Amino acid sequence: MPQPQKGICAEPNLHALYLMFNVIDEQDHAIREKLAKILDVFNHYDEEHYEAMISGVVAIGSNYWMELYPGELPLELAPFPDMSCEDRSAPVVPSDLFIQIRADRADICHAIGVEVYELLKIHVELVEQVKGFRYLDGRDLTGFVDGTENPKGMKKLDVAIVADEDPNFTGGSYIHVQRYRHNLDRWNQVEVEEQEKIIGRTKSDDVEFLSHKKARFAHTKRTSLKDDEGNSLEILRQSMPYGNMKVQGLFFVSCCKSSKPFTKMLESMIFGDETGTYDKLLDFTTPETGAAYFAPSVDFIKRLGKIPPAHF
Repeated sequence: MPQPQKGICAEPNLHALYLMFNVIDEQDHAIREKLAKILDVFNHYDEEHYEAMISGVVAIGSNYWMELYPGELPLELAPFPDMSCEDRSAPVVPSDLFIQIRADRADICHAIGVEVYELLKIHVELVEQVKGFRYLDGRDLTGFVDGTENPKGMKKLDVAIVADEDPNFTGGSYIHVQRYRHNLDRWNQVEVEEQEKIIGRTKSDDVEFLSHKKARFAHTKRTSLKDDEGNSLEILRQSMPYGNMKVQGLFFVSCCKSSKPFTKMLESMIFGDETGTYDKLLDFTTPETGAAYFAPSVDFIKRLGKIPPAHF
């Protein structure tokens, strides 16, 4: 199998830098070359500062893919699903490129980010930059452990990496990104017992409620879904909290071998079940962005980064 990008299945880190860019010129061949160089930047810092556990992801937006790599399209690559119901919505804020940088040192994330920006800046505009951080023992700012249901070990590859189902894009991953803004003032007024019902897990020791004891509106109920054959729909979350003294939230990143599980989970959260019972966590947090990308394999990015413009 072609080599997946290291950041797709990497273990959690202490720090992250998320960068979103839009391309402002038509020198797509230069972008292809520089995306390959960004992978070299990741490798350089990983070799020089191996103790920092550096990893990165380079992903191309669904709206930009055919401009950058004209020809074949990943089978399930599509725009971010635009959804709304009553006062709940999943806004679409696409960008052409998404770069995820993670490490156990904030200075290394910054240094890599500077090099990435220097490589790209004559071709792009920086749409958004978000610094993520590990909070306590891997908790969201709501106080609950985040990513408990993530696949572990080699199961990560089965969930997050495209295999034989799309041979031309083996080793890649579908990426969905949302920046959620929490209303922590409102959340912190809720009794812990009620918070636990909303999440479907205990707060202090992170024990998940039995399925039949979860409220229909529980976050873990609304995001624990099965397909028509009864198989669990899974994604690999690479999310991290972000914030300052005024704004706090979660930068949500989903990695998957298919775009369908994320879409179905989002539908379940916003529209709810057959009775219309939606994810009650959405009463306390609001998605402010949403974008869909594909992160090709390392081999794909490097191979196409060497092809002259005349051959596209």
